[in-house]
Amino acid sequence: MHTPNPSRIVALILAALTLGLLPALSAPKKSFPDNYQETWESDGPNVRIKRHQDGSRTIFQRSPNDRTLVKRTFGPNGALRMITVYRVNAQGNPLSCKIFDGRKSLLYKVGYAYSRSTGRLEAERMFDARALRTNPRTGEEIPIRVMYYNYDAQGQSTAPEVYTFNKGVRAGEIFGKQGTFPHENPFKGTR
Repeated sequence: MHTPNPSRIVALILAALTLGLLPALSAPKKSFPDNYQETWESDGPNVRIKRHQDGSRTIFQRSPNDRTLVKRTFGPNGALRMITVYRVNAQGNPLSCKIFDGRKSLLYKVGYAYSRSTGRLEAERMFDARALRTNPRTGEEIPIRVMYYNYDAQGQSTAPEVYTFNKGVRAGEIFGKQGTFPHENPFKGTR
Protein backbone atom coordinates (compact mmCIF):
# COMPACT_ATOMS: atom_id res chain seq x y z
CA MET A 1 0.00 0.00 0.00
CA HIS A 2 1.26 3.42 -0.98
CA THR A 3 1.47 6.15 1.73
CA PRO A 4 0.86 9.68 0.38
CA ASN A 5 3.66 12.18 0.82
CA PRO A 6 2.36 15.06 3.05
CA SER A 7 4.61 17.68 1.45
CA ARG A 8 3.34 16.69 -2.02
CA ILE A 9 -0.28 17.00 -0.85
CA VAL A 10 0.40 20.49 0.54
CA ALA A 11 2.10 21.51 -2.71
CA LEU A 12 -0.88 20.27 -4.77
CA ILE A 13 -3.36 22.14 -2.57
CA LEU A 14 -1.34 25.37 -2.79
CA ALA A 15 -1.10 25.02 -6.58
CA ALA A 16 -4.88 24.43 -6.84
CA LEU A 17 -5.57 27.49 -4.65
CA THR A 18 -3.19 29.63 -6.71
CA LEU A 19 -4.86 28.60 -9.96
CA GLY A 20 -8.32 29.20 -8.47
CA LEU A 21 -9.33 25.55 -8.71
CA LEU A 22 -10.20 25.33 -4.99
CA PRO A 23 -12.06 27.93 -2.95
CA ALA A 24 -9.95 29.83 -0.45
CA LEU A 25 -10.11 28.59 3.13
CA SER A 26 -10.43 32.12 4.51
CA ALA A 27 -13.73 33.91 5.15
CA PRO A 28 -16.39 32.83 2.68
CA LYS A 29 -17.53 35.33 0.08
CA LYS A 30 -21.02 36.70 0.50
CA SER A 31 -23.78 35.59 -1.79
CA PHE A 32 -25.86 38.17 -3.69
CA PRO A 33 -28.56 38.80 -1.06
CA ASP A 34 -25.91 39.30 1.64
CA ASN A 35 -24.21 42.09 -0.31
CA TYR A 36 -26.80 44.64 0.85
CA GLN A 37 -27.63 43.20 4.25
CA GLU A 38 -25.65 45.63 6.41
CA THR A 39 -26.36 48.94 4.71
CA TRP A 40 -29.10 50.85 2.97
CA GLU A 41 -28.76 51.30 -0.76
CA SER A 42 -29.80 54.69 -2.17
CA ASP A 43 -32.14 54.87 -5.14
CA GLY A 44 -32.35 58.65 -5.43
CA PRO A 45 -32.69 61.28 -2.71
CA ASN A 46 -35.98 59.93 -1.31
CA VAL A 47 -35.70 56.13 -1.62
CA ARG A 48 -33.64 53.63 0.40
CA ILE A 49 -33.56 49.86 -0.15
CA LYS A 50 -32.26 47.08 2.08
CA ARG A 51 -31.93 43.56 0.69
CA HIS A 52 -32.10 40.85 3.32
CA GLN A 53 -30.29 37.52 3.38
CA ASP A 54 -33.45 35.51 2.72
CA GLY A 55 -34.12 37.43 -0.50
CA SER A 56 -36.77 39.72 0.99
CA ARG A 57 -36.32 43.49 0.91
CA THR A 58 -37.46 46.63 2.68
CA ILE A 59 -37.98 49.92 0.85
CA PHE A 60 -38.36 53.30 2.58
CA GLN A 61 -39.64 56.25 0.58
CA ARG A 62 -40.06 59.75 1.98
CA SER A 63 -42.07 62.64 0.61
CA PRO A 64 -40.15 65.66 -0.70
CA ASN A 65 -41.34 67.74 2.30
CA ASP A 66 -40.18 65.04 4.80
CA ARG A 67 -43.64 64.79 6.40
CA THR A 68 -44.55 61.31 5.14
CA LEU A 69 -42.45 58.14 5.27
CA VAL A 70 -43.64 54.94 3.56
CA LYS A 71 -42.11 51.56 4.39
CA ARG A 72 -42.82 48.64 2.04
CA THR A 73 -41.79 45.10 2.91
CA PHE A 74 -41.49 42.47 0.17
CA GLY A 75 -41.11 38.72 0.66
CA PRO A 76 -38.38 36.57 -0.94
CA ASN A 77 -40.70 35.90 -3.89
CA GLY A 78 -41.12 39.65 -4.52
CA ALA A 79 -44.72 39.80 -3.25
CA LEU A 80 -45.71 42.86 -1.23
CA ARG A 81 -46.18 41.81 2.41
CA MET A 82 -46.82 45.02 4.28
CA ILE A 83 -47.06 48.80 3.88
CA THR A 84 -46.59 51.22 6.77
CA VAL A 85 -47.33 54.92 6.22
CA TYR A 86 -45.84 57.25 8.85
CA ARG A 87 -46.82 60.88 9.44
CA VAL A 88 -43.72 62.76 10.62
CA ASN A 89 -43.26 66.05 12.52
CA ALA A 90 -40.78 68.81 11.65
CA GLN A 91 -38.08 67.15 13.81
CA GLY A 92 -38.35 63.91 11.80
CA ASN A 93 -40.17 61.96 14.53
CA PRO A 94 -43.18 59.83 13.57
CA LEU A 95 -46.43 61.04 15.11
CA SER A 96 -48.62 58.21 13.83
CA CYS A 97 -48.75 55.42 11.29
CA LYS A 98 -51.19 53.18 9.47
CA ILE A 99 -50.28 49.58 8.73
CA PHE A 100 -51.68 47.79 5.69
CA ASP A 101 -51.30 44.19 4.59
CA GLY A 102 -50.00 43.17 1.14
CA ARG A 103 -53.47 43.64 -0.35
CA LYS A 104 -53.58 47.22 0.97
CA SER A 105 -56.22 46.50 3.60
CA LEU A 106 -55.86 48.68 6.69
CA LEU A 107 -54.94 46.54 9.72
CA TYR A 108 -53.69 48.87 12.47
CA LYS A 109 -53.48 52.52 13.46
CA VAL A 110 -50.66 53.61 15.75
CA GLY A 111 -49.97 56.79 17.71
CA TYR A 112 -46.61 57.79 19.24
CA ALA A 113 -46.07 59.98 22.32
CA TYR A 114 -42.89 61.91 23.14
CA SER A 115 -41.54 63.52 26.29
CA ARG A 116 -41.99 67.30 26.27
CA SER A 117 -38.75 67.84 28.19
CA THR A 118 -36.40 65.39 26.41
CA GLY A 119 -38.15 64.77 23.09
CA ARG A 120 -37.60 61.01 23.47
CA LEU A 121 -40.20 58.42 22.50
CA GLU A 122 -42.28 57.46 25.54
CA ALA A 123 -45.20 55.39 24.27
CA GLU A 124 -46.70 53.63 21.28
CA ARG A 125 -50.43 52.88 21.20
CA MET A 126 -51.75 50.43 18.59
CA PHE A 127 -55.42 50.24 17.63
CA ASP A 128 -57.13 47.55 15.55
CA ALA A 129 -58.54 49.22 12.42
CA ARG A 130 -60.75 46.22 11.58
CA ALA A 131 -62.78 46.15 14.80
CA LEU A 132 -63.65 49.12 16.99
CA ARG A 133 -62.98 48.35 20.65
CA THR A 134 -64.35 50.85 23.15
CA ASN A 135 -64.32 51.25 26.89
CA PRO A 136 -67.96 50.68 27.95
CA ARG A 137 -67.69 53.28 30.73
CA THR A 138 -66.14 56.12 28.69
CA GLY A 139 -66.91 55.20 25.09
CA GLU A 140 -63.27 55.88 24.15
CA GLU A 141 -61.43 53.58 21.77
CA ILE A 142 -59.17 51.07 23.54
CA PRO A 143 -55.74 50.16 22.14
CA ILE A 144 -54.96 46.50 21.55
CA ARG A 145 -51.34 47.04 22.57
CA VAL A 146 -49.37 49.73 24.40
CA MET A 147 -45.58 49.93 24.59
CA TYR A 148 -43.85 52.20 27.09
CA TYR A 149 -40.24 53.06 26.25
CA ASN A 150 -37.76 53.45 29.10
CA TYR A 151 -34.24 54.86 29.26
CA ASP A 152 -31.30 54.22 31.56
CA ALA A 153 -29.22 56.87 33.37
CA GLN A 154 -27.08 57.40 30.25
CA GLY A 155 -30.19 58.03 28.11
CA GLN A 156 -29.93 54.70 26.28
CA SER A 157 -33.15 52.89 25.41
CA THR A 158 -33.91 49.78 27.47
CA ALA A 159 -36.39 47.01 26.71
CA PRO A 160 -39.90 48.47 26.41
CA GLU A 161 -42.79 47.50 28.66
CA VAL A 162 -45.47 45.87 26.50
CA TYR A 163 -49.14 45.45 27.42
CA THR A 164 -51.84 43.77 25.32
CA PHE A 165 -55.55 44.06 25.91
CA ASN A 166 -56.84 41.07 23.95
CA LYS A 167 -57.64 38.08 26.14
CA GLY A 168 -55.45 35.10 25.33
CA VAL A 169 -53.05 37.08 23.10
CA ARG A 170 -49.39 37.52 24.01
CA ALA A 171 -47.54 40.77 23.31
CA GLY A 172 -45.31 39.39 20.56
CA GLU A 173 -48.28 38.04 18.64
CA ILE A 174 -49.48 41.54 17.78
CA PHE A 175 -47.02 42.92 15.24
CA GLY A 176 -43.91 41.44 16.86
CA LYS A 177 -41.84 42.40 19.86
CA GLN A 178 -40.03 45.37 18.34
CA GLY A 179 -43.05 47.61 17.90
CA THR A 180 -43.85 49.73 14.88
CA PHE A 181 -41.52 52.65 15.49
CA PRO A 182 -39.02 52.95 12.60
CA HIS A 183 -35.83 52.59 14.68
CA GLU A 184 -34.04 51.81 11.45
CA ASN A 185 -35.16 54.94 9.56
CA PRO A 186 -32.49 55.32 6.84
CA PHE A 187 -33.30 59.01 6.42
CA LYS A 188 -32.79 59.97 10.08
CA GLY A 189 -30.16 62.69 10.26
CA THR A 190 -30.13 63.46 6.52
CA ARG A 191 -30.94 66.93 5.18
